[in-house]
This record gives sequence, structure tokens and C-alpha cells, in this order.
Amino acid sequence: MTAAAPVAPGSGRLSRPRPRPPWARDSYYSGQPLIVDDMFDKVELKLRLYGSKSVVKYPRCSLIRQSTYADAEEDQAMFMALSSIWMLLLLFGTSAFLVPSLYTLSIAFGDVFGARHLLYGEKSLDAITRANDLVLVGLGHLVGYPIASASVGALRSLLTNNLVALKGSCPNCGEQVFAFVKTDKSIRAPHRAECHVCECPLEYRTKIEVHGTPVFSCYFAFAISKCGKRNEVKL
Repeated sequence: MTAAAPVAPGSGRLSRPRPRPPWARDSYYSGQPLIVDDMFDKVELKLRLYGSKSVVKYPRCSLIRQSTYADAEEDQAMFMALSSIWMLLLLFGTSAFLVPSLYTLSIAFGDVFGARHLLYGEKSLDAITRANDLVLVGLGHLVGYPIASASVGALRSLLTNNLVALKGSCPNCGEQVFAFVKTDKSIRAPHRAECHVCECPLEYRTKIEVHGTPVFSCYFAFAISKCGKRNEVKL
């Protein structure tokens, strides 16, 4: 092995890169690389943080892990669509919860102050009207309150980035797939789903780099064994 000749400062010449030793290549293919993948993952997260396109990868194979995997990124369009749906559900639940109550209160106060007598020519609420009002308020509480509370919880998860919408290419067929993944660190189990085209089992794993706002770099894996059976592997 010959070393590259030194270059004087300011000469404008670049030295030739040293050839890779064969033992480094052999150690990589044997499953014991000299440099671990975690270092490269950290570099990729930093580059993703700065918006670099050089780290965007397509479905590829891992010789060490014996799996096929691809990168996924945050889907802002799906995030806005899901937020809009939960906002509509929150509006519906709040209306179903508050409108019957406000209507009943307005009738009750109107009857107390004589407004009901002036409008309807009645002196008091009869038993049927009272029963209908109570049923209406009860249905509003039973239907509206659970929907409103669930909507508030879902919107809180979206706004605090506990639930993120992801999109990427299926490692098996290459079609675009979507998923909603929880990023809670207390949940160690990966999110599992299936491709809607080839029905291959997918495994989503999130890696978070916090810098102002969380940045997500996610991988999902699908593997096929030598005998043709499908099995999931951990990344």
C-alpha cells in the first residue's frame, strides 16, 4: 500500500484518497463493521434537520440486518387533514353538548321571568315539555361530551407531536404508504401495519432529534426469508 504524496498549502492539488484495506471490507460483509450504524444515523438526523436532500433514500437492502427498508418523512398534508377532521368533530360534540343545555336554560329562565307566558300564552312548562327537555339534555351529554373530549385529546396529541403522520415508499413494492405513528418514548414496541397494495407487514420506527421543534427520521422494514416466507425483523 502506497501513501498519498503530501501537498503544499495553497498548491490547489488534492491528494489521492487512500484505498480501502481489504480487511475493512471483509469485516463489513461478515457482519462486524468497523464503524457502527448509530454514528451514520446521527449524521443523517442532523442533515435532515437542515433540510438536506442528500439523505433522502429509496427502498434498499441491508446486508447486515438481512432486511429491506426505506425512509419515511412527516406528511404535512395528512396532518392538516386529520386536524381538520378532529376540529369538525370537536365543533359537533361541543354543539351537541351545549345547545340543548342552553336551550333548556333559556326556556327555564323565560318561564321564571314571564317571557314564556308572553310568547306562547302558557303559564308554566307542562310535564311532557319538561321530560322532552331532560331527554334532549341527556342525549347531548351522552353523545356530545365523549366526542368533544376525544377530539380535545386527539388535537392535543397532534399539536404536541405525540402523534405524527408519516409517508414513504413500501420497501417491497415501492408504492407510497401512509401511517399515523405515536412518538411517545415510553412505548418501545414499534408500530406495525400492512401495505395497502401488496399487503406486506411493515414496521415503523421513529428517531427524534429535538432542535426547536421535533424532527422525525423514521424507518420501516420488511423482510423475506430464504424459503420465501415473510417475517418481520427489528431495525
